[in-house]
Amino acid sequence: MSVAPAPTVVLQSRFARELPEMAVPWQAAEAPDPRLLVLNEPLAAELGLDPAALRSDEGVRLLVGTAVPGGATPVAQAYAGHQFGGFNPRLGDGRALLLGELTGADGRLRDLHLKGSGRTPFARGGDGLAAVGPMLREYVVSEAMHGLGIPTTRSLAVVATGRPVRRETVLPGAVLARVASSHLRVGSFQYARATGDLDLLRRLTDVAIARHHPAAADAERPALALFEAVVAAQASLVARWMLVGFVHGVMNTDNSTISGETIDYGPCAFLDAFDPATVYSSIDTGGRYAYGNQPVVAEWNLARLAEALLPLVDEDQEQAIARAVESLGGFRERYDAAWSAGMRAKLGLPADLDEAVASPLVDELLGLLQADHVDGTSFFRRLAGAARGDAEPARLLFLDLAGFDGWLARWRALAPDAEAMDRVNPVYIARNHLVEEALSAGTDGDLDPLHRLLAVLADPFVERPGRERYAEPAPADFGAYRTFCGT
Repeated sequence: MSVAPAPTVVLQSRFARELPEMAVPWQAAEAPDPRLLVLNEPLAAELGLDPAALRSDEGVRLLVGTAVPGGATPVAQAYAGHQFGGFNPRLGDGRALLLGELTGADGRLRDLHLKGSGRTPFARGGDGLAAVGPMLREYVVSEAMHGLGIPTTRSLAVVATGRPVRRETVLPGAVLARVASSHLRVGSFQYARATGDLDLLRRLTDVAIARHHPAAADAERPALALFEAVVAAQASLVARWMLVGFVHGVMNTDNSTISGETIDYGPCAFLDAFDPATVYSSIDTGGRYAYGNQPVVAEWNLARLAEALLPLVDEDQEQAIARAVESLGGFRERYDAAWSAGMRAKLGLPADLDEAVASPLVDELLGLLQADHVDGTSFFRRLAGAARGDAEPARLLFLDLAGFDGWLARWRALAPDAEAMDRVNPVYIARNHLVEEALSAGTDGDLDPLHRLLAVLADPFVERPGRERYAEPAPADFGAYRTFCGT
């Protein structure tokens, strides 16, 4: 009987070394009976890691943080954040650890990070643990986003710990191992600014520039150039969310990355029916982070980043504010351009179509979708059939047939490209009822539904015979959907 070798993992401790004021050395809590639930083997290969070694006892211990490679310094990262509009100057990783950075087979540097690894000094009374269901949710939805081509943190593995976790009921515990180009957030800069340590803020800015936006280093005002790069990245990211109906659910500033990757899949979901007012998160009682509010919230978060960077933008505060406000003004222009280009693509229209023609057509369609509570994912995929001459599947989604038929005639007159539409309109998304089905089964020990769902989400633009149920909206008895943050 062969025994899998222990994984060879070289972890750097760059964050801990370069920003020690924002890094608390810490160890993961012991896992009484660690058991690998799901391993992302393609991602492991990208990282230069041997999947067989990660499945070994030593590999599983690495994935829960109890077997750290020599020389590595796991840390809980410090950051601040506005949570639902209220500022907390000291949040930090209350149940997470940065094990370190690793260089993948592709030469890219990434963080290896744990979630649910136990209490840290930032836990604020929490237990620092996570349950199987929420960790599987992050695995599924982050991989769905990756399949859609949307920048995101990636999930490497979920490991059951053998420790019970108390929430509304007692649930099996788990740790998520994820990777990201970094875990630098708007809240990281808010923390540095709140300390009053200008040198720390400057070093953090230098780290962010080197890690994510190196061209900013050569600018006349590097901090302002960094800000403008983050504005561009976030405008593009949120436009992509909106184009596929993704609702993040908790867009606090500590969940807004400098890299432009999606992070922290807590109470997230995809639209079941198009409605800008949709809120799925159980804790968002005021609708602050409703689907339609996401661009405005992203801009608000970026304003908070600008405030944090002001001392580095210009020594004269009034000049710094003026420069930052001007740069922030680029968000709406960039977002609108990304959204408009994305909608043209979804409708199969030429990229150079006159905005005076495209914009009213898009606005009218969104009004029809909202009025009739149409599932947008199904509609856009069926619409390609209408471009090929068969409009009936798309028409069946509407109650206002006269309104849709009028819109359809105007759209068809523009000769939409059905093949191009199929390349950008997914057949499959992480539909809420399917995610819940997979999480429920996975919590009970049956991972087959999870693996079947992951298989279609890995290539969401290609229709697969026999997988029709994965393309269908939620059944009528699914009811109103609510998601929870898992803490």
